[in-house]
Amino acid sequence: MGLEVLRAGLQSTVQDQGRFGYAHLGVSAPGAADNFSLIIGNILVGNPKHYSGIEMTIIGDKYRFKSDAYIALTGSEFEAELDNNSIPFWKRLLIKKGQILDIRSTKNGARCYLCVAGGINIKDVMGAKTTHLTSGIGGLHGRILKNLDELEFGPLDDLIKPTQKVNDSITTDTKIIKVTKGVQWPWFDKNQKNKLFQDLYQVTGLSNRMGLRLIGNAIKAKKGNEITTTGISLGSIQIPADGQPIILLTDHPTIGGYPKIGVVISADYDKIVQLPPGAKVKFKLIDLKEAENLYKLYNLETENILNQT
Repeated sequence: MGLEVLRAGLQSTVQDQGRFGYAHLGVSAPGAADNFSLIIGNILVGNPKHYSGIEMTIIGDKYRFKSDAYIALTGSEFEAELDNNSIPFWKRLLIKKGQILDIRSTKNGARCYLCVAGGINIKDVMGAKTTHLTSGIGGLHGRILKNLDELEFGPLDDLIKPTQKVNDSITTDTKIIKVTKGVQWPWFDKNQKNKLFQDLYQVTGLSNRMGLRLIGNAIKAKKGNEITTTGISLGSIQIPADGQPIILLTDHPTIGGYPKIGVVISADYDKIVQLPPGAKVKFKLIDLKEAENLYKLYNLETENILNQT
């Protein structure tokens, strides 16, 4: 049971919930950029939520199925056809052996997910199947998918009751991204801080799973834009030498040497990973208490959605 890649997209990788406990060795957790969408896809096909799927970025893949399979597409909606007929996202679908699934360009975001009943059957590396491109481990040979690659599906022994469909209007407002103060917040004077929160920034085509690169009004630190290397957290907003912010994403390094003016709150992380090149974003500063309350609300809303599936 499995599929063949007839046309590989821009950056497609096998991802699961992540590889934890190895940051001290320089290996970040990675996993699906939009973890929520992968979980929903797994639930739709009856997989436990930690199973692996395929993450596609901006441009999707074209597959030939070597066996019958239940699938689900989630995340940002891409143009998708099964044997030249349009198919929906956020719904369980039956694919027959020999059928062609063609996932082309995104319509409104950055990443979509293909989940298959049984998951992707590849070897675990350091306790996970997730692809870590920087270190070249996990997934299929630690790399993005290529033309003529073949992936096998896992056994169906652990399947749970699948869900036919979820609300396909699961969307987020990506215009305003809320942040808290970063570790080096005092390094920036009032005028430089105001730039971050008063101006619009645009996502550039140089963005990837490691970081979302922005362009806009350059920001300069009082002590310069290089520091002694320190630890890095997910969602940190670094200000490098050119003054253009970088939001650190799933494949971020575990340490870095640029000052961090802010950190995107956990409740807004799903928003930023779905921002495509050209998207414009505005930041809003909030305090830690509000960030904690928003995270609790995010978790509650997520649980409600999962309980409805």
